Order: sequence, then C-alpha cells, then structure tokens
Amino acid sequence: MCGIVGFTGEISAKDVLLHGLKALEYRGYDSAGIAVETENGIKNIKTVGKVSNLVDKVNEYGDSLKATTGIGHTRWATHGGVTAENAHPHRAGKVTLVHNGIIENYQELAAQFKEKGLEPVSETDTEIAAMVINDCYTDNPIEAVKAAVKRLKGAYAFCIIFDDYPENIYAIRNGSPLVATNTDEGSFIASDMVAIVKYSKDYFVLPEHHIATITKDSISIMDLKFREVEPDMMHVSWDATAAKKGGYEYFMLKEIHEQPEALTNTIVPRIVGGLPDFSVDGVDDSIFEGINNITITACGTAMHAGLIGKTIIEKYVRIPVNVEIASEYRYKNPIVDEHTLVILVSQSGETADTLEALRLSKARNAKTLSIVNVKGSSIARESDYVLYTHAGPEIAVASTKAYMVQMSVMYLIMLRLALLKKTVDEAEVRRLTAELIHVPDYVKTILDSDKAIQKISNKIINANSLFYIGRGLDYVLSCEGSLKLKEITYIHSEAYAAGELKHGTISLITDNVPVIAVATQKDVLAKTVSNIVEVRSRGAFVIMITTEDVDVNTSLCDHILVLPKVDQDFAPFGAAVMLQYIAYYTSYAKGLNVDQPRNLAKSVTVE
Repeated sequence: MCGIVGFTGEISAKDVLLHGLKALEYRGYDSAGIAVETENGIKNIKTVGKVSNLVDKVNEYGDSLKATTGIGHTRWATHGGVTAENAHPHRAGKVTLVHNGIIENYQELAAQFKEKGLEPVSETDTEIAAMVINDCYTDNPIEAVKAAVKRLKGAYAFCIIFDDYPENIYAIRNGSPLVATNTDEGSFIASDMVAIVKYSKDYFVLPEHHIATITKDSISIMDLKFREVEPDMMHVSWDATAAKKGGYEYFMLKEIHEQPEALTNTIVPRIVGGLPDFSVDGVDDSIFEGINNITITACGTAMHAGLIGKTIIEKYVRIPVNVEIASEYRYKNPIVDEHTLVILVSQSGETADTLEALRLSKARNAKTLSIVNVKGSSIARESDYVLYTHAGPEIAVASTKAYMVQMSVMYLIMLRLALLKKTVDEAEVRRLTAELIHVPDYVKTILDSDKAIQKISNKIINANSLFYIGRGLDYVLSCEGSLKLKEITYIHSEAYAAGELKHGTISLITDNVPVIAVATQKDVLAKTVSNIVEVRSRGAFVIMITTEDVDVNTSLCDHILVLPKVDQDFAPFGAAVMLQYIAYYTSYAKGLNVDQPRNLAKSVTVE
C-alpha cells in the first residue's frame, strides 16, 4: 500500500524521485525517503510526514546530491510505528531497497538473524527483507534476488540497489504492482503510472516472479529460471495533467466533477445500435452462457457497486446474485462452479483480497470477469475477460468516479444479460439503454447542487454519529454514502435498511442526531416516509434526498435535496453525487485533509 519509484539515467535522480513520490502520495503519507547514488556512495535521506517534508530535507543538501540513480518510497505504515528509522529506503550491508507489501515470515527470519548476532535497526519487515537479500549476495545481484525470494513469504514489490552496481536497479514483485518504461532520459519504475507519465505514456507491467535489471539504457526481464522475457508494452490514454488538481483545491472535488466524462468514456463505446455490446472489449457472449448464478466479489466502495449490480441484475435478469466481501470470500469455502460467473471489481486491479478471490474462483472452474480501471493490472491479466472502466487516474483516497463507472458497467452487464436471456423484451432493453446513455448528462446537472449541500454540511460537522436510511437501491446506495462520510470526516456513520430501524437501531436516535434519508424509489416511498416520521418524532435532524417527481410533505424533514426527474432505477447515479458532496463538504468544513484521510491509503495491496 506504499508507493515506490526508481530511476537511472541522464537527468537528476532526486528530481525524478521527488516528483514521483508526490504523485504517489495517495498510496501512503506516513513517511517518505530516497536513496541516491552519489560520488561518495549511497545517500539515504528519509523523514516522518508527507513528501513535502522530504523535499525540504533533500533541499538542505544542495548540490551534494548530484546523482542519476536512485530509489524512493512514500509509506503507509504496517509494521512498526511512524518513525524516521522505520521509513524506507532500508539498508543492510551492500543492499538498499524500497518495498511495497508485507513479509509474513519476517519474525521467523529476524530470529534466525538474531542467532547470528544480527539485529535490525528498525521495526519493519522490510529491513528484514534487505538483510535476507544481503545474506544471499556474493557478487551477482540476480542470483541474490532469486535466492532471497525463496526465503520470503508474503507480498512484495522491491526496487533494489547494490553497492557494487551503483548505476543499476533490480526489481521483482509478487502481488504488489510495478510498472516500468525506458526513454531517452533513462529508465523508470514505479508502483503506478502517475509517477512516470510525465516522462512517457508507454509502459509495461513487470510480470510477477520476474527479475528486472534496470540500466539507464535499457530494461531486461528474466524469469526465475534466467530465461529472458519480452514485456508487453501498453499505452495510457491520459497525460500528466490528469493526475494534477487542475485548479481544484482537492483531488476529490476534481474527480467528482470528472464523473460525467468518465461515464461517457465507459458507456458510449459499449452501445452499438442502441443495445449494449462488449465486442470492443473482446468479451464474447459465451461467458454468459450456461450460468445460473453470479457472485460479485470486491472490497469497500467496489463492493458497494456490486450491491447495486446485485439489485438491478436480480430485478431484470432473474438469476441469483451473491455479493461477497473479498477478504472473507476465500476463507468461507464459497459455493461456485462452472455454472457461476464471478465478477471481480477493483479500481486498481491489484487489491490483494480480490486477486486471491479471483484465483480461488478460477481453481473451482468458475467463469471470471473483472471490472478494473488499470490496464495490465494483475486482476485484469488473470481474469478470463476484463471490462475496463475508463475513469483515468483517481488520486483521492475516497473513491468517487471509480464507483460511478463501476456502477455503469453493472448496468451494462444487466442489460446484456437481459437481452441474451430474454427476461426483458428488446424494446425495453433499448429504453433502458437509452436511459443509461443519458446518465452522464443527468449527473452533470446535479454537479451544480454543491452550494446547497455545503450549507447542509455545515450543520452536521459537530455530530458524533450519523445514520443513513433507505430501501432497495436507496439502501445499498446509503452504504456507500456512509462509507464516504466516515472515511474522510471521521464521524461515526452507519447505513441501515429503513425497515430495520424498529428492530433495534432506533434506540440510538435522540435529539439532533443527523439522519440522511435516501428516498428515490417510488414503489417503497410510502414506507420510507413512515420511517422518516419515526426518526423525526424522536428528535432526529433529517436530510432527505429524493426526486422532483416525488410528492412528499417537506415538513417531514429539516432539509430536502431534490434530484431531477429520472427513472427510479437510474436515480443512484444522481444521489451518489449528492452523497459524495455531503462527505466532501463536511470534511472540508472540519478543516481536514479531504484527499488523505488518516490511517488510509488508496490501493490495498496487502491482505
């Protein structure tokens, strides 16, 4: 969950590394460091806090850091506290490295070194990995890396410098991501393309269990049997400006406003002749043949997109859909077989639990379809088929546009399945497809509602707890709204199916406790209104989100947010924007760092 970057070439290494770390800071911001190869050997500089603190410290060295080779790291702490000693890079003997992942057997390895009289300086698993590699090293870096990884258990992406080969970087990964490219300026490697897209839009993903030897002129790859491998080159369609704030104060607000474009880019290429079609993705209809159930597995926000998918697929296609938390899926002996379609949802395509869920599903002969945003990611490569969401880079930790496009793909899958299985006639599929095509414009109209929401957010900033309620699609949407609020405002928040209030939760409703009621589903509106009356009668401060064609008594709530008229099955796209705004402006009003909430990182590449 950390961010790593490496460079060797013809330009200033520290400049490349600091630029890359700033771009990767969404992956971790507890501490940061760089190691560069100077005339006097490797200089290792690290500090607690954000990359800006590291920049200040690096600048103190002035011209003494003239170097064209180096590695850098921005940390999300897993092993050991947030201290300068625990920050990366770590050094052992002739080995200096940065690491993203978790070494599961580090305590056992540390005990072995202790018997030899060797103890680490830090509390990290990473320093133990450096000690293992150094222990395996004689004079051949590749042999050392190969021998070391046989002793290491867990997930890792390493970038390594050996003292004896000062202009080379060696890299290997297992689970955690690494992308690389070579240009006239040199060779680059990083956790994510946002760190290096300034220098090139062409890249490759380092295959798992392959060792990269990175020189200023080239990058060579070999497997663990020392056979050379030619990488598969890819190209990003966005440029460096997409990973900048573009005049917005926070990335989250920028990404909320990018949702109409992301939706258009995701939906429009998959509509042919007014009907959903996945030919552009190379997804053949055969993947949907012979299936009698669907399992959607994901984590966090992606799992909430899966809940939307479950609701609409079951409504229109009439086959059972299970939504599984990926971190639980592989440990519960899931019931999947050759008649199951397993849909894996992950923005990064590297989410560790989701990747393991994919591998288990394939082992049980299920068909697998991934919905990811990053080309060449591990989940995309290992799935039978992949549908890419064309959201571009998402930098804020709290996901917005990724969630929106994941939802849109769920609707596309539903429509294609309904057409193939004839559970809905073609005319109705065409009508629903037309509704989906208009969703980007619909979302665009709601972006202007932020001023009203900002005023409402100012009224809930002092709340200790907050509740979201809804029924049907409104309930599953409330789950995402609640997650958004708690992760960036630190207000305790829970989402409940409105009808469940009387089964215990209503005991928590007292004077001025905020309740956000999502009420866009007309077929259950009367019942949701009854639940609003219940909480209001107990003193709740009620904010209601509904659509303009719904006739409700505005005295039922303290504030009402009204969406433009829309087919109720597509209301989640508009209501999601309002829930995102509520979280954003509440966090902003509290004076918090919206993009980088405490204890969280963007990509969860460890279990």
